Amino acid sequence: MQSVKHKDIIVIGAGASGFFAAINCAIRFPEAKIIMIEKSNKILSKVRISGGGRCNVTNHCFDHAQLVKNYPRGEKELRQVFSRFDVQHCIAWFADRGVKLKTEPDGRMFPVSNSSETIIACFLREADKRHIQIRIQEEALSMKSLPDGRLTLSTSKQVYEADAIICCIGGHAQSKHYDFIKKTGHTLSEPVPSLFTFNLPGDPVCELMGLSVKSATVKILSTSYKFTGPLLITHWGMSGPAVLKLSAFAAIDLYNCRYDAGISVNWTGELKETDVKTILEKQQGSKAMIINTPLFEIPRRLWEYLVSKAGIASQKSWMELGKKENNKLVEFLINDIYHMQGKTTFKEEFVTSGGVKLNEIDFKTMQSKKIPGLYFCGEVLNIDGITGGFNFQNAWSTAWIASQLGN
Repeated sequence: MQSVKHKDIIVIGAGASGFFAAINCAIRFPEAKIIMIEKSNKILSKVRISGGGRCNVTNHCFDHAQLVKNYPRGEKELRQVFSRFDVQHCIAWFADRGVKLKTEPDGRMFPVSNSSETIIACFLREADKRHIQIRIQEEALSMKSLPDGRLTLSTSKQVYEADAIICCIGGHAQSKHYDFIKKTGHTLSEPVPSLFTFNLPGDPVCELMGLSVKSATVKILSTSYKFTGPLLITHWGMSGPAVLKLSAFAAIDLYNCRYDAGISVNWTGELKETDVKTILEKQQGSKAMIINTPLFEIPRRLWEYLVSKAGIASQKSWMELGKKENNKLVEFLINDIYHMQGKTTFKEEFVTSGGVKLNEIDFKTMQSKKIPGLYFCGEVLNIDGITGGFNFQNAWSTAWIASQLGN
């Protein structure tokens, strides 16, 4: 854009990336008229529920090379994006508006108030102060270029002309939500769920629901996908960071096999068979009952479950342990097999892989390579992050770049 006087900018979607794009557009181009349209009757709904209502704004990860590794899709493109607007920029942006963030031990960052309403109030204040119009229950239907370089947007209520359109409709489970984008000639990767927990219907391990393990390695059999981290046993199966990360990186493969897959768990974390055998050998002169001496920081109830699963009698001591029983115990400690059948969405947070194909976007500007003046940001792109504030950081960073309109 050259002169910004009397310019019209439309932002489609009143979620996290939509508000961030609109506000930063207004900061960059104070004379422009900015209108946000939202299909539903709610704004910032994902911000409201994120982090259990606390809003996990970002993650305390300042190293870009490390940061991009938290994105199963979009890692390469986000290197360029984060070089312009990263976690430190995000923290400063909110601090400048009176919203201080705090860091939790796992790196997640929340407003000091512990309330997502703080973030929502900040956005609404900024939008009001900068005279951004917000129109709800208005659906985008089609977009096209005009001969003079401007764009038109037809909605369920009217037809707009604009100098720039920023599309921030987020991720959706059904591809029909992207139909108006497909009409412009863009291709989309089909939406596939990401970030979910594993269902193990009828498995006895579910009787240990509520139990967590500090470090376990979870692997999807017949693939190279595996992750190590905390694991939580639930009444329906397995959750926790190790499972959620695994679900994100293996999202497409798990979708293709209809969430029916073999899962291997190493309850010791990352110890190898020889390491586990060596540690067990040190116990074998002991008169202590095996069931009463949990090892490898495994919780007592889980240890009892694994000992029983290995066919070891509850009254058996270490000195009475036979070679076959020992081998069985080692096997269940490092390669405990389960059958995943189905998935469950993680809390109320719904994340999808899929969206506008990344090779159709110029990541220096977030502008479409097909239609000048049309920009994309946030989860409408085929970019998704694991849990921990990474999806919001993608939203803030891509929205900020889009808001500069190529400048």
